[in-house]
Amino acid sequence: MGMSRGCLVLVLAWGVSAGPLAGPLAAQATDSATAADSARSQRHVPPFFTYRDALLFGGFLAAGIALAPADRDLARTLQDSSFQQSPFMRTAAGFFGFMGQPAPQIIGVGLYGVGRLVHSRRAAALGLHGLEAMVLATGVTNVGKFALGRARPFVHVDTVPFSFGFLRGFKGRDFQSFPSGHATTAFAAAAAVTAETSHWADESGWWPGWKIVIGTTMFSGATLVGVSRMFHDQHWATDVAAGAAIGTFSGIKTVRYVYRHPQNKVDRVLLSTTLAPLPGGGMYAGWTLRTGGGARGAPIPVQPK
Repeated sequence: MGMSRGCLVLVLAWGVSAGPLAGPLAAQATDSATAADSARSQRHVPPFFTYRDALLFGGFLAAGIALAPADRDLARTLQDSSFQQSPFMRTAAGFFGFMGQPAPQIIGVGLYGVGRLVHSRRAAALGLHGLEAMVLATGVTNVGKFALGRARPFVHVDTVPFSFGFLRGFKGRDFQSFPSGHATTAFAAAAAVTAETSHWADESGWWPGWKIVIGTTMFSGATLVGVSRMFHDQHWATDVAAGAAIGTFSGIKTVRYVYRHPQNKVDRVLLSTTLAPLPGGGMYAGWTLRTGGGARGAPIPVQPK
């Protein structure tokens, strides 16, 4: 049991220590975006994938390989009565489980809606880009869940960590362990928020340390979401590591793409929509599309029923 607890401590330490690196790593999305803005005048766009992506992928791969031998021990440790009967652990695990799903989706929709209502493009963009990152990450994760068919820890009472079966995921949730969906959405949201706010920091001249503060907070929280899923015996540690990798890359790439392509169709429509009341009590929805000849508005009346 001592070795198991030691492994658990190492996992938690790895997750929390990754937080301070999160700001610089996720900020690579905005570094490329800023470079792209200045380079467009020279008709040169920097690569979508960089050496930093390779380093980040290597880090996640190394973490997964290191965690694989500890999957069984970590699962058994977290199912020990000293953890399971702790009111604090149970409350914390319930909270962070909720913060993995559905809290990110609710927050994303809320940020987008509030941003549009109060005409805050930044708030709306933060919500929209976070949601886009989660949709992308969830799509990739679901392919893995259904195709690889890994059994969840509780299926074999935490004794068979590498029970995979091709397309077995279609049999039901018991065989959809890899990767962790909660970890995927939590890390996608963390990466998108960190990258988006890093862009704001560069654009507005904020104190550079805010990137590290935001990155540490977001990624540490995402790590605890993953641990909560292990506490609930729903995932192995390597499920969480895989979900973290998918989510992080999805968040970074989503934000990098939208800042490299500011006129993309999704942003043009969803970030330019305006709602306003009509004199007769109705509402109209309108949007502004940027074209070569300038901006064109297109109001659409919406009469009350």
